Amino acid sequence: MDKIFLTQEELKTVGELNFQRTDLISKFGAIEFQIQTLELEKDKLTENLTTLNNKSISLGEELQKKYGEGNINIETGEFVKQ
Repeated sequence: MDKIFLTQEELKTVGELNFQRTDLISKFGAIEFQIQTLELEKDKLTENLTTLNNKSISLGEELQKKYGEGNINIETGEFVKQ
């Protein structure tokens, strides 16, 4: 069998395509890493939101027991019964 070799130009093109493929794989990996990091951060924020909502509900129930139905003016602290 005869050995067949690519031309320098063909070999260069194959090498460039291989480099581009490797570069894209690396960039996709970096993006996926960022996505996973953001999803973890989102999960933590969701937990914080749940905690905040639970505290708000609890405080609302306490204030309702103490003062009855009404609204609070956050700026002045005044409670207005309904």
